[in-house]
Amino acid sequence: MSNTSPSSHSSEVYDLRSAIELLKQFDGEYIETDEPVNPEAELSGVYRYVGAGGTVMRPTQTGPAMVFNHIKGYDNFRVLIGLLASRQRVARLLGVPKEKLAHLLRSSVHNAIAPVEISQQQAVCQEVVHLATDDGFDIRRLLPAPTNTPEDAGPYFTMGMCYAADPETGEHDVTIHRLCVQGKDEISMYFVPGRHLDQFRLKAEQAGKALPITISIGVDPAIEIGACFEPPTTPLGFDELAIAGGLRGRAVELVKGVAVDARAIAHAEIVIEGELVPDYRVQEDQHTQSGKAMPEFPGYTGEAQAAVPVIKVKAVTHRKNPILQTCIGPSDEHTNLAGIPTEASILDMVERALPGLVKNVHCPSPGTGKYVAVLQINKRGPQDEGRQRQAALLAFSAFSELKHVFLVDEDVDVFDLNDVIWAMTTRYQGDADTIFIPGVRCHPLDPSQDPAFSNSIRAHGITCKTIFDCTVPYDLKHNFQRSQFMEVDVSRFIPGFNR
Repeated sequence: MSNTSPSSHSSEVYDLRSAIELLKQFDGEYIETDEPVNPEAELSGVYRYVGAGGTVMRPTQTGPAMVFNHIKGYDNFRVLIGLLASRQRVARLLGVPKEKLAHLLRSSVHNAIAPVEISQQQAVCQEVVHLATDDGFDIRRLLPAPTNTPEDAGPYFTMGMCYAADPETGEHDVTIHRLCVQGKDEISMYFVPGRHLDQFRLKAEQAGKALPITISIGVDPAIEIGACFEPPTTPLGFDELAIAGGLRGRAVELVKGVAVDARAIAHAEIVIEGELVPDYRVQEDQHTQSGKAMPEFPGYTGEAQAAVPVIKVKAVTHRKNPILQTCIGPSDEHTNLAGIPTEASILDMVERALPGLVKNVHCPSPGTGKYVAVLQINKRGPQDEGRQRQAALLAFSAFSELKHVFLVDEDVDVFDLNDVIWAMTTRYQGDADTIFIPGVRCHPLDPSQDPAFSNSIRAHGITCKTIFDCTVPYDLKHNFQRSQFMEVDVSRFIPGFNR
């Protein structure tokens, strides 16, 4: 079996519950608690110590996924957090070594399988139905949406697969967005400029129409990873659910909504159905006036937006004894969701332009999965000298929100930042190996990308992108050979030892 082919165990995963059953086979990957927990800040406060990692304020750590079985105020609901907050766990759920995840995702893009629709009778996500027309319908009392911190603008759904169709072409897109519960049947939806679903919303709004949308929560993790691809790998009109199909080797199953003209993920734990209302905005923190939204991936709490679009909820459906899935914004869960598809996108673009030059790519946790990439360069001869910097330029093209690119040689482990910094220490000179690309649009949630931080920045969201070339010039490689040790079978001395 190829080491980029998914294992047979991962092929058994088709929804959230089968993913959990797979994790139970491994020590230290999954835990549950029966201790009652408050979803308002307490739940995230617990997991911050257990397994959040990422850019969460220290102390934190990499740890198991965790299910809270008793949520205060919500009978029969469980909450799962941290499912993807470990690269090793993602690798187990997708069935490949963690070093090969980018290669697997790249292959899945090229072998995508379009989703299919099944009947409502077959769809477990509609085992229980709550319509907004029902007496007493209130999404705030129905679903235990957590708040990450006491200063959040409100309860947020952070792991909802938002799915809608272009009102003109019928092409679909799935994305994860910041969703704040604003009332008994209203959810605000924050769009970073340029997102495809926002393009669909704008088209509908310009025609004076609402945009039907579904939010599927608690799904096969292959869907969550696939949903995080961005242009140019997945251009407008590319349905990222097809990537999940490629990852699993079978189509994602969808079902028609019970209250809106949109489709949802049939094996989801929970589905929220609604419509993005045209020409209607709310202040994101209208109930708290805190000026804060929720913790975001750079490690800071995002500013509440003054005017965000609103989803009018028409129905909530769910499985019996449902599991609501959530994440902490700055945790490694976000790093893996954003970073692994970014690695695949960079690897694909560079391989097409410069075959064989880049062996692997890593978007590490301190770089949030979006801002930093490390490229492992294989200089095969003097003709490759200089091409490593071309690869860095291609990386910026493959993912527009990338801020820093580190280039290292093939003998450096891109997944070990100690090794990367060692290369920067011994194979890099700041005046010769730093390439600045100023005045480039990046991502608005980086607080340093602002005129108040640097007078070189014209407007918020513009940055100076930087290449750190930590590779040895090809004609000097003989002077930079690492010490070579004897290859030995350590298990002779320590039975069961695994390198």
